This record gives sequence, C-alpha cells and structure tokens, in this order.
Amino acid sequence: MTVDIAISNALVLTVDERNCLYERGTVLIDDGRITEVRASEDGDGEIEATHTIDGDGRLVMPGLVNAHTHLELTPLIGAFSDLDLLEMMGSMTAIFGRLGEGDFDYLAEAGYELAALNFLLGGVTTINSMDVRPTAGAETFGEAGLRGFFGPTVTDLFWDVPVDEQFDRAREFIETHHDTYDGRIRATICPHDDWSCTRELWERTANLAAEYPDLLVHTHLLELEASNTMARANGGPDSLGLLNDVGVLDERLVAAHFRVTDEADIERISEADASVAHCPSVFCYWNPDAEMQWTPVPELRDAGVDVGLGIDDHYWHDSYSMFGEARQARLAANVKRTTGQYSSMELVRMLTIEGARALGVGDEIGSIEPGKRADVVLLDVDKPKFTPLTNVPAHVVNNAAPGDVETVIVDGELVMRDGTPMTMDAEAVQKDVEAAVDRFADETGWELHIGGGNPPGSTETIRELPKRGPARLLSRLALQSVRDKFSF
Repeated sequence: MTVDIAISNALVLTVDERNCLYERGTVLIDDGRITEVRASEDGDGEIEATHTIDGDGRLVMPGLVNAHTHLELTPLIGAFSDLDLLEMMGSMTAIFGRLGEGDFDYLAEAGYELAALNFLLGGVTTINSMDVRPTAGAETFGEAGLRGFFGPTVTDLFWDVPVDEQFDRAREFIETHHDTYDGRIRATICPHDDWSCTRELWERTANLAAEYPDLLVHTHLLELEASNTMARANGGPDSLGLLNDVGVLDERLVAAHFRVTDEADIERISEADASVAHCPSVFCYWNPDAEMQWTPVPELRDAGVDVGLGIDDHYWHDSYSMFGEARQARLAANVKRTTGQYSSMELVRMLTIEGARALGVGDEIGSIEPGKRADVVLLDVDKPKFTPLTNVPAHVVNNAAPGDVETVIVDGELVMRDGTPMTMDAEAVQKDVEAAVDRFADETGWELHIGGGNPPGSTETIRELPKRGPARLLSRLALQSVRDKFSF
C-alpha cells in the first residue's frame, strides 16, 4: 500500500500522553492524517510513498501552536523597539485607530503575508489571531496551507468605530470565512479586552456567541490592574464575575495573559473549563509595572487549565520564534519566582498539545498519534549546536530556533521542504512588504530606516488618536477609582 508521506529513521518526539520519544522512529501519513507511529524497522526507507523523507539527523515533532497573536502590523517590526512605553502605546493606538477606520489595508495585507511566511519558516503551523480586519489574514494563511483562527476585534472604548458596524463586520466575517480551506481556517469572536469594553458590548458579544455556538471567544483577560476596576465600573464584582454574568465564562473562552489573578480566579477559570494563552516575551519587553505579578502558569496547569504559549505582538519585540517564547516563559518565571518553574517537557507540551487544547482542537492536532491530522515539523539536529543530542526536550525549548526547521507538513501536505516554502513566494512577499512600508512612511511621516524608527511628533500622534472611546474609558476608570477609594 502506498502512503502520501513516509518519514523513517528519525528522532520522533510524539508529545502523546506518555511523551514517547523514539530514537529511530517512523511516521506514516496518508489522506491528511497520521496513520502509524513506531520504532523504525529495516526496510522502512523503502516504504512506498508519494514523498519519502530520510529522517537521519532530523527531529520530528508536532507543529507549533501560537495561541495568541496579532498580525496586521507585522511590516513595522523594528519600528517600536526603542521607543519608551508611552510613546509606543500612543503611536500604536493611533495606527490601530486608523486601521479601525479602514486605512492602511495595504499594510495589513503585506503584514499577513510576512507573518504567514515567517511562521511557516519557523514551524508554526497554527495561529490564533485577533485583528481589526482579518479577512486578508484568513485568505493568506488559508492559501499558504497553514491553520488559523481569526476574528475581528470589537470594542467600544478603544476606538471610535460605531459598534453596530463592528458587529456587522464580525458577523460577515464569520459567515464568509469560518470552516473554510478544508476546515483549516476558523472564525472566532473577539471582544478586545476587559478594560476597553462596556457591559453593553459584552452582552452583545454573548448574544453573538449564542448565535454561533461552535466558535471560540478570544479576548485579553486580567492583563492589567485596570481590568477589575473596569469590571466594577460595568456593574460586575470583577472581570470573571462580569463575564460570568453575561454568559461567556465557559469552555469556549480563550483568555490571553491572565496576569492579575488570585487563587479564586484560578479556581473559577478552571471550573469554567476556559483556557489561557501565556505571552511572556511581550511583557518582559514592555512590562508597565515591575511589581505586577506574573501569570501563575504552574498553578493554572495544576488546576487543570489548558495553557498555550502565544507570541502576541511580535513586531513589538522583534521575534517570530515560538521556541524563543518557550525559553522566555522559563526564564521570566524563574526570575520572578525561583528556579524550576517548568520542566522542558512541560514547555514542549505548551508549545504543541496544550496550545491545541487551549484552542479546542487537541483531539485533532498537537501530538503525533495515529488518527490525528498531520501537522508535523522536522528540525535539522545534525548540527554542532545540538551536539551531544542529550535531553531532546531541553534542546527544543532552550536551543532550537526557527532556522533549524527544515520541513513543515500541515494537514498532510508539504508546505515547506528542505527549507524551501512550497506554498509561498518568499521573494515576492519581501518586495510587497518593502513597498508597503515605503508607502506607510510617506503617508504618515514615520521615519523608518536601517538605523531604527521614529514616529511622527507628539502633536501629530495626538491628532490621530481616537477621541470618544478612550475619553469614555479614562473617565470610567477615574470615577470607579474614586468609588473604590471611598467605598460607595
């Protein structure tokens, strides 16, 4: 019998329930699924297959899952890196405000191309992205053969786009793009966060979620101290209480960050069977409060919460590397607490199967087991950096990099072979991005050059900022802070 893909004589890190690791393993793939995983036998190199891969010197593992990200501004990688926090936030908010109004579509389209290319090259086979206008993203990742969850942001206190328009756009996106590209592209419902949405918006979110019961609700939750303050301004006891009141604290909820938490929060999110996306690098780079607690990932996992890793705004910290995200998760937690917060295998699982479970697809992808969809990556480990090849999980999360990824398979299709993308034209993508950035700089006054980046002056930035939404946000937070102080 002929199969589509036969990989033999490879290191195989299955990430199954037993974390099986084959020193010489064979993986067979047919009709989009993994059909066999076992120790290699003599003659496996002669198995009849459309594509035969000699795995000698290669590590086979599940594709990486980026459980929380934003993609539209990918071409501005390097632009924010050396700004101070307030300058970065002001410049970013001004740009997002204009994206919400329908400007910069050319930049967003180029951003999706660049993100898809770099994630493909780095072994990221599944992403979960919250963006302003994600149509181009769904189509770009779908055409690239990747797997993606996409949803348009809805918020009434972050920009000035009419709420009716935002929900109309969300519904249209769902109807058009959910479960497309052979099921690889799925829609999500994306209230932006618990500090820039009113109770009325959360209630409308709950109504939309009720219309589409198979969609995830993806949001930023308990990211900042302002989260619980805004929840009280919205008539809730706290953020989780508010979400529970409106009916979205359940197994469909994917909560990015979840930093400002206590034992009761952990218990409640565990009881709801909701999941968390932990994004360490962005807060290591842009931490607004050195005293703020770190996401309690060990406690969440001990409570049975599925925790995946996300790279968040990769253009804020200049890295597409999900391997780097796993390493940063360990380093940041060890510094904030003490050493030994994670084992290497726990981090591998967060990169793969736990990220898949967080997105509700752990029964489909995330491990190399017969019957699962074949999302598989091969790393070249026949290099001095991996010598000696002891403790493979530690090499993956401490030492591996996107450049080590050699072959990528998604849904049983080869999307990269021997370092060459099969579904994207890398040179064309680079040209499109360069042209988009030049146009953006000309239109906005941003200085973007090989030495760095500088936004327009503060007067111009303030002029471009959304007005009504943020003004309402700040006034609500201020009033609630006074109420909290005087307990009325």
